Amino acid sequence: MMNTVVGWHVEMEFHEDDQHTRAVALVRLPDGTEVRAHGAASRHSVDSNQPRVGEEIAGARALNELAMQLLTKAHGEIDSVSGRTSHPINV
Repeated sequence: MMNTVVGWHVEMEFHEDDQHTRAVALVRLPDGTEVRAHGAASRHSVDSNQPRVGEEIAGARALNELAMQLLTKAHGEIDSVSGRTSHPINV
């Protein structure tokens, strides 16, 4: 049995101001495809300014969207090869 090691590197970028954090997640797949997703977080005015928390929330939302896009891509590839509609892949 042959083992193949494949690695993906996900890039995260954040843009912040005093109240908002925006995140962009990007993964480049071995087939040359780039999948990009966005996430956002807002700080309530009574909360203390904790940029790391905003990054964690916005980053998690971007990664969740990235995961859903990858599932959609996988479904399309399954359907293309099999000639039928695949069952949903649950997360």
